[in-house]
Amino acid sequence: MLSPRSLLIRGMLVGLAAGVLAFVFAYLVGEGPIDSAIAFESAHSVDTGEPALVSRTVQSTFGLLTATLIYGVAFGGIFSMVFAAACGRIGQLGPRATAALVGLAGFVTVALVPFLKYPANPPATGSSDTIGRRTSLYFLMLVIALATLALAIYIGRSQVARFGVWNATLIAAGAFVAVIAVAHVLLPPIEEIPEGFSPIVLWNFRLASLGTQVVVWATLGLGLGAVVERSLRRSAAFSA
Repeated sequence: MLSPRSLLIRGMLVGLAAGVLAFVFAYLVGEGPIDSAIAFESAHSVDTGEPALVSRTVQSTFGLLTATLIYGVAFGGIFSMVFAAACGRIGQLGPRATAALVGLAGFVTVALVPFLKYPANPPATGSSDTIGRRTSLYFLMLVIALATLALAIYIGRSQVARFGVWNATLIAAGAFVAVIAVAHVLLPPIEEIPEGFSPIVLWNFRLASLGTQVVVWATLGLGLGAVVERSLRRSAAFSA
């Protein structure tokens, strides 16, 4: 296995690639709904005459690229460490399969579960008075998802000897879904979509937001596994 430092560097490089791909996807798919939302906001608000601190052009290009690169590199580093902890401990799975499974688990836990309860909203659909509450609830859902994943892993591993790998996995998945379902029911909803806002624009924005997450996690899961497996083959060939 690669050293932690080497694995971390590779994870961050894969994360950098994930950030670039996420930027391309978000720019091509997500900027249209954002422009439509801003146009709606402008048409239903009073113009104060004050210029924006950052132009829309900068926001949609350099600003978006910076955000996706930072996000990708940060999660690439974290992903590589989680992969290192999981590799060799999930049955007989090799590096590629392990990385893909970790990527899927990361997407479901970090992106999909919070999104299903508190989906992303474009500009003009949220009140500045409730941004603190909305942010707190979103991160609370994220913490619950991560804690539930850890609980599900513990349950699954503890039941392998009794029920076998497949049944233990089903039990763990069932426990995860059950706890998340309860959390979704108990946590308060947030409905701040203004009257007259296009449901198509809202739908397209949310699809673009979730799609960007898919791009990031798919690149991490597929990319890191391929990079690690290639590095291990090179090391084996060199040693031989």
